[in-house]
Amino acid sequence: MTRDERRAWITSRLHPIADYDPSLANPQRSDYDLNPGLKVDNPHALRPAAVLVGLVEHEDGLTVLLTRRADTLRSHTGQIAFPGGRCDPGELPWETALREAQEEVALDPARVTLAGLLHGYQTVTGFYVTPVVGFVDPKATFTPSPEEVADVFETPFEFLMDPANHQRQHREAPDGARRHFYAMPWNDRFIWGATAGMLRSLYEALYDESGRHPL
Repeated sequence: MTRDERRAWITSRLHPIADYDPSLANPQRSDYDLNPGLKVDNPHALRPAAVLVGLVEHEDGLTVLLTRRADTLRSHTGQIAFPGGRCDPGELPWETALREAQEEVALDPARVTLAGLLHGYQTVTGFYVTPVVGFVDPKATFTPSPEEVADVFETPFEFLMDPANHQRQHREAPDGARRHFYAMPWNDRFIWGATAGMLRSLYEALYDESGRHPL
């Protein structure tokens, strides 16, 4: 498969940006998918956010751009995440994703070709995240912002899209209840939680017909 053929195939499996609907009533993924007993009290109170699912187009295959959050941050310290963050007022998700990627890892937006969107993703921390998929020029350079990012790295796309690597793990909550989540450990990187959940959503969009629904 050539680069253009691969781009066309991936793009065809995503929700078109032109059809974006900001309504929170649409089907979505969430931290609650593996925890059906947990519910969002008021989904319309969620804060909008977006992340860039950057697919770096190397000659020998795709990789996925990921970061490790800085140890000085107040929340999700040290966790693996996509570049992204809260949407500014009036900002569209892809604008947020490109802006945050530039701020966090100095990714030039001109090096990104937008492909489409995944299902919106609800987090237990109160965000409604829109994952924006984009193809990243392999000539792009990354410089982590020390205030937000401890490290920036790439993980093989084939590894992340192999369902055999999609572990279902759990942790004990303070009240003794178990919270289940996806995890995709790779080398010394523990990819889990919302990031792993969104990668699972990408896998379902590309390879699993049961995961494809209208936006």
